[in-house]
Amino acid sequence: MSDVTRILSAIEHGDPSAAEQLLPLVYDELRQLAAQKLAQEKPGQTLQATALVHEAYLRLVASSGQESGEAEPHWNSRGHFFAAAAEAMRRILVENARRKGRRKRGGDWRRCDIQVSEPTAAGPDVDILAVDEALTQMAKEHPDKVELVKLRYFTGMTLAEAASTLGISTATADRRWRYARAWLARQLRPDAASEGE
Repeated sequence: MSDVTRILSAIEHGDPSAAEQLLPLVYDELRQLAAQKLAQEKPGQTLQATALVHEAYLRLVASSGQESGEAEPHWNSRGHFFAAAAEAMRRILVENARRKGRRKRGGDWRRCDIQVSEPTAAGPDVDILAVDEALTQMAKEHPDKVELVKLRYFTGMTLAEAASTLGISTATADRRWRYARAWLARQLRPDAASEGE
C-alpha cells in the first residue's frame, strides 16, 4: 500500500492529521496537472495553478463538506483520488468561466490590445462552458467515456495513465478516447462532421 493510499484511508477513518500529511505528497503532481490545464484555457485567464490546486484540495479534503451534510470522501486508491481531483478542477474552472461570463463582470466585453497595429491570428480557443455542456450531454449515454475525457483533458494524464486509473486496458481506453473526441468534435464544432476529420 502506498503512502498516499494509506493516508487516504486515514482521512476516510477520520484522522484529523492525515489531510496535512497528504498535501506534501500530492501537491507537486496536482500543481503540474493544474498548470497543464490552465495552459489550455483562453488568454486572459486570471486563475493561477496554485489557486486551482488549493481550491480543489480544499474541496476534496476540507472538513467544511462534512459540516454541510455532504458525504465524507471515500477514496480507495491514488488513482481514485486524482480522478476526484480532476472533477474538482473541472468544476472550479466551469464556475470561474460562468462567473466571468456574467454581464456585471464584463462578460460581454472583448479584450483588445491597443498597441497591435496588425490583426493576429488567434489560436484555437476552447470554451470551457461549451465543453462542460457537451460532457454533461455525453454522460447521459456514455459515462465511461466522460471519465476518460476528464482524466485526459482536465488532469493532462496520458492515455496509459488514464487507462490505469480507470482500471481498463490501453486498447479499450484508446477506443473510448477516439470515440469521445469524435463525439465532442461534432458537439463543439458542428461543421467538423461535414469536414470528415
